[in-house]
Amino acid sequence: MLRRDEKITGKLVFLGTGTSHGVPVIGCGCPTCLSDNPKNNRTRCSVVLGLPEGNLLIDTTPELRVQLLRERIGAIHAVLYTHEHADHLFGLDDLRIFPEHLGHEIPIYCEESVERRIRTTFDYAFDPAIREYPAGGVPRLVFRRIATEPFSVLAKPVVPIRLRHGPWSILGYRFDRIAYCTDVKHIPPESMTLLEGLDVLILGCLRREPHATHLSLDEAVAVARRLAPRRTIFTHMCHRLEHEAVSRELPPGMELGYDGMTIPL
Repeated sequence: MLRRDEKITGKLVFLGTGTSHGVPVIGCGCPTCLSDNPKNNRTRCSVVLGLPEGNLLIDTTPELRVQLLRERIGAIHAVLYTHEHADHLFGLDDLRIFPEHLGHEIPIYCEESVERRIRTTFDYAFDPAIREYPAGGVPRLVFRRIATEPFSVLAKPVVPIRLRHGPWSILGYRFDRIAYCTDVKHIPPESMTLLEGLDVLILGCLRREPHATHLSLDEAVAVARRLAPRRTIFTHMCHRLEHEAVSRELPPGMELGYDGMTIPL
């Protein structure tokens, strides 16, 4: 087990690869949900990157505590958000343990809309009476506002990628030659340019059938073919994509991600 202050430098870990319902879906008896293949067990979508100065978490899913324990990740040093939806946000309270051991507030990198949602949904974390009370266990956060300009986090340059998630404007991110773009339906032309020349593209892919706010399997494959990274890993998948069956169909260089999957940075 990692000590709380240890870093996982040099790798990216998939904490979750599922949609807002997760897989198995509650009450569902489909073959994917009943599968004993662990790659068909998908918690809500998130990754953690081991950067030069610490572990960067992208999104705080409702299963965050379980995900970090499962992957034996003992510390989070900063958090980066793609957008404000519940399946990417509602595990934020589990961050409360890290400032106790790091000795400082945990930096949160996000757009203004995400900060507003956090301050509304987790309002108790910003109540001075609670924050200063000796037993007031709340997540202690400091916001770092971002937009579409490149910035640095934990000594790593980051390029934000503007994406369309149906009616919502969200962010993907590029770290050198790896990009993370989940919950996407449309990639604007200027963002496609920012995604050229990748070694690894991590791309949202909901299901086979078309969807109003997410790429379908065929659409995601078409994006991957157009960008032509060396490797494409699909994520944010619902129970309509069975791991082994879909894996057999994918073109060379494309694969389905799974919870616990690790790749080098």
